[in-house]
Amino acid sequence: MKLRWNVVAPLALLVVLAGLPLFATEYMLHIGVLVLLAAYLATGWNILGGYAGQHSLGHSLFLGIGAYTSTYLFAQIGLTPWIGMWVGALFAAIVGWFVGYLCFRYGLRGPYFALVTIALAEAMVYLVTNLNALGGAEGLDVRWVGHNPALMQFEGKTAYYYIILIMTALLLFGVQRYSRRRFGYQMIAVRENEDAAEALGVDTLAVRIRALVISAVVTALGGVFFAQYYTYINPRNVFGEGPSVQMLLFAIVGGLGTVWGPAIGAILLVPIAEFARSSLGNTFSGAHLLLYGVVLVLVMLFMPNGIVGLVQTLERRRRGGRA
Repeated sequence: MKLRWNVVAPLALLVVLAGLPLFATEYMLHIGVLVLLAAYLATGWNILGGYAGQHSLGHSLFLGIGAYTSTYLFAQIGLTPWIGMWVGALFAAIVGWFVGYLCFRYGLRGPYFALVTIALAEAMVYLVTNLNALGGAEGLDVRWVGHNPALMQFEGKTAYYYIILIMTALLLFGVQRYSRRRFGYQMIAVRENEDAAEALGVDTLAVRIRALVISAVVTALGGVFFAQYYTYINPRNVFGEGPSVQMLLFAIVGGLGTVWGPAIGAILLVPIAEFARSSLGNTFSGAHLLLYGVVLVLVMLFMPNGIVGLVQTLERRRRGGRA
């Protein structure tokens, strides 16, 4: 049986990435972790923003819920992050459902929904900053107990790399699988024409809320990994606007509403940004942010559908010319 390229290519890429620690330096593994984490978070955002068409600009709300929940439970009662991550995911699901119901039930869509999500994330920054139980403005440290896989703590970066690689691969597989199922088509229908979707019997409110809950859970799980990898969190670096903007940016550059778009955006932008930060950070603080802005402007001008969208357009033209 002849295998299709969209099956062979991901498997080949997974094999290559799995073998990276065999020859990579610690710094290369660090970049690999950052790329995979960015791809994971952007893919989680893409479920809501790309497929369902509901652009959240405050998705760091769920990142912070996952990070703070697991870190606090570990610090207070010694609960392993392997379990705390699911507690954080549950809290994020509840918050996501509540936010989705209030917003979508009462007609907040488009820019109004985006503004609400920004406001909620910023409100959480100030709330946590003033809660001494959560470390206040200083944040929380993940207590290091030494190499202990049961507590998601490892010497070196290899184990962290494989954890986020597995998380990202499973998420991409799930998105590819369910984007071609009933719920995936319902999200796309809501994104393209909500009135037409309702006329066809789609419960648009339920679809949007479900997409937000799934996206919130995925992002919260990523927040737990973020906390364990960096071993330090504060209100601004998890609830702030930075993570939210990056999730959105990677998805837009790679291609909204596509399986591989967010991952491609992360693969392209994260190494460049890290290079700019390390080489220009002392002389030009914020160089990576300027770079993000330049790339975004160029993409909007010349590739409004992202890199994957451009490739798909060129492929359709090629097939049309052949015909």
